[in-house]
Amino acid sequence: MKILVLTLFSLPVIATVLDLLLGDPSRLPHPVRFIGRFLDWLEPHAREWVLGLKVAGVLCVVFTAGSAWVLVEFFTGLHYVGMLASLYFAYAGLALGELLDEGRDVLELLEEGRLDDAREAVGLLVSRDTTAMDEPELRKTLAETLSENLCDGYVAPLFYLVLGGPALLWAYKAVSTMDSMWGYRTERFAALGWAAAKADDALAYIPARLTALLLLGAGALLRLPWREALRHVPAEAKTMDSPNAGWPMSACAWLLEGRMGGAAIYFGEPKMKPELGPKGQEWSLEKLSKIFRLMVFAAFLGLFVLQGLKVLITV
Repeated sequence: MKILVLTLFSLPVIATVLDLLLGDPSRLPHPVRFIGRFLDWLEPHAREWVLGLKVAGVLCVVFTAGSAWVLVEFFTGLHYVGMLASLYFAYAGLALGELLDEGRDVLELLEEGRLDDAREAVGLLVSRDTTAMDEPELRKTLAETLSENLCDGYVAPLFYLVLGGPALLWAYKAVSTMDSMWGYRTERFAALGWAAAKADDALAYIPARLTALLLLGAGALLRLPWREALRHVPAEAKTMDSPNAGWPMSACAWLLEGRMGGAAIYFGEPKMKPELGPKGQEWSLEKLSKIFRLMVFAAFLGLFVLQGLKVLITV
């Protein structure tokens, strides 16, 4: 009973509930936006460093992540307001609620047949070109970004929150934000963003595989074909360029029997991505509607497993 109480009333559980209830109100300030503005300021200065862009990128990663850790550690350590600061930074570091809300908004547009609006909405969630996508392609793209971002937006931040508190969570979020802004293999960021991309890959390595396991566990609870998924996920995930993205994507593809990957356009250049999931299976609106329940089950399963293990170890 003591372990259950300590788990239910822990910081990660309360932060997750707040995240699902409140999401990310656009009218309120958010640490990620401050990190983004800081990186916009930092980029031109980093390009002037004489050490070279790759070395500059490494130093930027260390400085940005370290600064985030120090600032959060300072605010959460203050007398009287430290507990409130801890709760705020824990809640703000999780993005499950916002991810679910944005995904459901796109699903509603697709259900209403508003394809132009759906293309615009999906385009805000992904880095690929969505302007010429037909409805099946939009459905597939939405499934891909939801499954991948379950790791990036929730499981990985939760993992570091449980492991080291809000300060470690925001050191991770700083690297993740750098990767989302600088981690592209374009002429502009190939050198400067190299360290951010590699650091994000390393930090998401365990959470990505954990996300796949949680999805399989949730699939078993929901009576989805988790055994079939388990047979295919490890091999398929390794076919992706990213060492991490394929794990949650392949798990969702097999559990809900919808094909992922294939042709896409990034920054005006066509790219053929490895295909995941059963051949010939498209993402229907019905399958898309099921992905939200699967994600919520996986998220709460991860929350109670991680926090429960921490309580067991520390009690």
